[in-house]
Amino acid sequence: MSKLYIVPTPIGNLKDITFRAVEVLKEVDLILAEDTRTSGKLLKYYEISTHMQSHHMHNEHKTVESIIQKLKSGTTIALISDAGTPAISDPGFLLTRACIENGIEVDCLPGATAFVPALVNSGLPNDKFVFEGFLPVKKGRQTRLLLLAEETRTIIFYESPHKLVKTLGHFCEYFGEDRPVSVSRELTKLYEETIRGTAKAVLEHYTNKPPKGEIVIVVGGKAHNGHLKKQK
Repeated sequence: MSKLYIVPTPIGNLKDITFRAVEVLKEVDLILAEDTRTSGKLLKYYEISTHMQSHHMHNEHKTVESIIQKLKSGTTIALISDAGTPAISDPGFLLTRACIENGIEVDCLPGATAFVPALVNSGLPNDKFVFEGFLPVKKGRQTRLLLLAEETRTIIFYESPHKLVKTLGHFCEYFGEDRPVSVSRELTKLYEETIRGTAKAVLEHYTNKPPKGEIVIVVGGKAHNGHLKKQK
């Protein structure tokens, strides 16, 4: 019986990985990667020659059982995603649960995840917060927004660049135009930026300047009355 390592990878800057993570990726028998081409760049950078196998949201239901059998036979496996910590809005939960159900040890290493720097950068209360990840695209979206409109804790969302303006518009509609919002984009990368302000002001900014790259939105809870000055 072997072990599954959950290994966080950089969210942008390739140097944002722990010494231990590199060590584990070099020592395991197999690396499960969300996209082997993307992860191949990281492995090449750190001279890691471990064999990779594809493991993503479209095949994880089909491959979990065979991976469990490999672990039971003594294969040591590391799971990585394209960026950040696996299972946080990425594949990983199904395999982790299956390992636990089969008595296989799971070791999750600490490391990069996008919402933590975005939350701290926002200037919004971070003693209590809610991580929502991606909102439903269609079915259930309105219901979720109505529920979150009453949330008093800081709320964290992930969003794609082509849907950001639409989502900010919904925040204005359901949360109110004056609700404080902070949008962090391209974290740890060359063009990293954080735009802070009211929902209306941030919406206007990105309506006039369409965004690119990975995005984290942090929204103040209903009870928060502070207003953040818009800035880069």
